[in-house]
Amino acid sequence: MAIKQFNPTSPGRRGSSGFTFDEITKKKPEKSLLATRKKMAGRNAQGRITVRHRGGGSKRRIRLVDFKRDKPGVPGRIAAIEYDPGRSARIALVAYRDGDKRYIIAPVGLKVGDVVQSGGDAEVRVGNTLPLQNMPNGTVIHNIELTPGRGGQIVRSAGASAQLMAKEGEYTLLRLPSGEMRRVLSVCMATVGQVGNVENSLVKLGKAGRNRHRRRRPQVRGSVMNPVDHPHGGGEGKAPIGMPGPKSPWGKPTLGKRTRGRKPSDKLIVRRRK
Repeated sequence: MAIKQFNPTSPGRRGSSGFTFDEITKKKPEKSLLATRKKMAGRNAQGRITVRHRGGGSKRRIRLVDFKRDKPGVPGRIAAIEYDPGRSARIALVAYRDGDKRYIIAPVGLKVGDVVQSGGDAEVRVGNTLPLQNMPNGTVIHNIELTPGRGGQIVRSAGASAQLMAKEGEYTLLRLPSGEMRRVLSVCMATVGQVGNVENSLVKLGKAGRNRHRRRRPQVRGSVMNPVDHPHGGGEGKAPIGMPGPKSPWGKPTLGKRTRGRKPSDKLIVRRRK
């Protein structure tokens, strides 16, 4: 996969870049694996905005991705590599031998025609899903379960990968992309390989309009507001915020303030990411 640079035909195009989409083999998605999603624009079930600066953007349809890989022993052939507007990674269309079709996250090195499989007797090969207890130490993995049978929940974005470090009783020690060392039950499933589209972070949008297409609305700095609107507001000219650390519009500490509370899973974290 490669990144293409645009010609500087306008100030917005100067310095911006995008994907070549060389790896995409099928443009139209599988109709049976599509679902519609209503635009919520950052609002919760009560209609209140809980996430600011969201709204608008291009219309999208959800691709139903199989994170569980719950077809043990049934081999599937990779029929196509497709684009998914709902995630940074590419997805692969798997045609199973029993006639079923499903989408999976496409790891690095997976090509059309490859055969993938899931279950305890699957090989340790890119694209295969098997329990952590059946993998050797040092294996690079993604789409990892945290609860057996629930499906992969972590390490699913473009270029992400975790590494299996050691096995300790009924737990397996993993090193996550953030640097955190965490224990996961050895019976949990994970997929071998690194998530594809590794160069996703190198894309430069170049102009605000491309962010609007992604449903991201403008954000106004608090330091240019009035004191009634933001704790950073007020002052003459470019004034400092006048406090030891930055705060949210509601006066709560931010940018460095740890917000994770006490969770039962704290006992499974061996080393924090910070």
